[in-house]
Amino acid sequence: MRRIADLVEKLTPGYFALVMASGIVSLGLELVGVHVLSVAFFVVCGAAYVALCVLNVWRFVAFRQAMASDFRDPKRAFGFFTFVAGTNVLGARVASAGWFEVAHVLLALSVVVWIVLGYVIPWSAVLGQQRRPVVALANGTWFIWVVASQSVAVLAATLEVSAGPGRQYLAILAVFSWSVGVFLYAASGMIVTLRIMLYVLDPVEFDPPYWVSMGAVAITVVAGARIVEMDSAPMVDATRGLVAGASVVFWAFATWLIPVLVAVGVWRHFVHKVPLRYEPTLWSMIFPLGMYAVAGIYLGRADQLPVVEWIGSRWLWVAVTAWLIVAVSMARSTVLSLRDGPGRGTRVRA
Repeated sequence: MRRIADLVEKLTPGYFALVMASGIVSLGLELVGVHVLSVAFFVVCGAAYVALCVLNVWRFVAFRQAMASDFRDPKRAFGFFTFVAGTNVLGARVASAGWFEVAHVLLALSVVVWIVLGYVIPWSAVLGQQRRPVVALANGTWFIWVVASQSVAVLAATLEVSAGPGRQYLAILAVFSWSVGVFLYAASGMIVTLRIMLYVLDPVEFDPPYWVSMGAVAITVVAGARIVEMDSAPMVDATRGLVAGASVVFWAFATWLIPVLVAVGVWRHFVHKVPLRYEPTLWSMIFPLGMYAVAGIYLGRADQLPVVEWIGSRWLWVAVTAWLIVAVSMARSTVLSLRDGPGRGTRVRA
C-alpha cells in the first residue's frame, strides 16, 4: 500500500494526457468506421478519466503540499491543463455516441476549470516565481494551455447542434476559445523559442511534451473545422471565412513540424544516447499524433480537401501503433514500480 501511496504522491499533473490520447484515437477510429476498436479505446479513455480523477483527489487530500508545489513549478504546472483537454476530448467522444447530456456536463466542468486555471497557473507558476528570467524554465508543457483552450472550442462546436435555444452561446464560446487559443499559441511559441535559443538545452530536457507544439496546432485545425461546419450564427458568420483559411495554414504548419520533432528525437536518443524509457509525458506525444490524424480527417471533409483527409486517415494508424507501444511500456513500468519501488524505468521497445 505504501508503494501505491508513493506513486500517488509523485503523480505528474499531466497524466490526463493518457485520457487525451485514448479519446482522440477513439474519435479517429470512429471517423474512419472502425467501430469496435473505437469503442475499446473509448472504454480505456473513460476508465482512465475516472481513475485519474480519483487519484488526483487522493493526492489533494493526502499530499496537498506536493500538489501545491506542482502549481508553483513552471516546468510542471501547465500539465494541469491536461484535465481540461482530457475532459473535452472525452466529452467529444461521448457526444459522438449520442450522450449529449453527459457531454454538456463535461463541457460546463471544463469551462469552469479552464477559466480558473487560466488565471491561477500563470500567476502561481510564472508571475509568482522568484527566479528570473522565468523564460529559462519554459518547456513544451506550456503548449498544453493552448490545447485546453482549443478543446473547449471543439466540444462547444460539437454540441452546438444539440443545444436548442442555447446554441448561440455555444457559438460564442467556440469562437472565443478558438481565438484565445490562437493568441496563446503565438505567446507560448515565442517564449519556448526564446528558451531554446537563449539557454543551453540539455538533450534530457527536450522531452516528449515538445510534441504538444504540433498537437496544439492540430487541435486548432480541428476546432476551426468544427466551427466552419456550425450552423449560421452571428459570431460564426463573422469569422467563418477567417477560421476556414487559417485552419488550412495551421494544418500545413503542423505537417511541417513533424519532421522537425522526429529529428529532435533522433538527436536526443541516438546522437546523445538518452535512454528511451517509459515516462508519463510520453502520452503528451501520443495525443499530438492522434490529433494530427483527426485534424486531417475533419479538415479534409469540412473544406473538401480529399488529399488532406487521406493523409489523416493513414496517419491514424501511426497513432494507434504508438499508443499500443506506450501502453505496454506503462503497464510494465507500473508493475516494476509496485514490485521494486518507484524510480524503476521501463525501456520503450519499438
